Amino acid sequence: MTQTDPSRPTRAMILAAGIGKRMRPITATTPKPLIEVAGKALIDHGLDKLAAAGVRTCVVNVHYLADLVEVHVMRRRDMEIVISDERGALLETGGGIKKALPLLGEAPFFQLNSDVTWIEGAKPNLETMIEIWNSEIMDALLLLAPTVNAVGLATKGDFTMDKLGRLTRREERTVAPYYYAGAAILHPRLFDGAPDGAFSMNLLFDKVIADDRLYGVELDGIWLHVGTPQGLADAEKAVRESAD
Repeated sequence: MTQTDPSRPTRAMILAAGIGKRMRPITATTPKPLIEVAGKALIDHGLDKLAAAGVRTCVVNVHYLADLVEVHVMRRRDMEIVISDERGALLETGGGIKKALPLLGEAPFFQLNSDVTWIEGAKPNLETMIEIWNSEIMDALLLLAPTVNAVGLATKGDFTMDKLGRLTRREERTVAPYYYAGAAILHPRLFDGAPDGAFSMNLLFDKVIADDRLYGVELDGIWLHVGTPQGLADAEKAVRESAD
């Protein structure tokens, strides 16, 4: 029997409950996770990356057009899919993950947003994250997209990173070099003392920044933020150009 590498997360969560207001009118009938980029649903881009990284169980939270998302993901045969039902109330990013913690176990796990994906560089980015992850010094490790090499988003950035990989927030009236790319390894202890109900993961990120326990790794490849119809068109163009 093959031994499981204890350093490799075998569980993950994909956030798929959002309403996708900025993607209207597409999301009037299609939930954002099922919007296709390069002929594949966004959520399947994420699930494929997780499966390639050795994830065996993935929790998917559902709220908006929940039945469509649930039926779609339950077709997967390369991993166990577990549904975290938020039909009754949308819990935002932090609240959604906290609700699902009993399904994720006590070990560090991958977390992906369903409205982003990326074109891989020389090496799969989730593999790089596994190699860098260190439970002794990290409560969270975020994948970061350089703002100069991102598709579908043009803001002032989210984070700066020091030579050790520790993250700090962009200061007011400045430009930061990195976006949070919507992929992370999280330790369950990150949620110790977290509030009940709906809250943003930014609350917990700020908490561990203060303790120097939020780390990052730079994405190798092209990051695709699919948050608007224009972002979808830009993502499709980037995929076509990368294939040339």
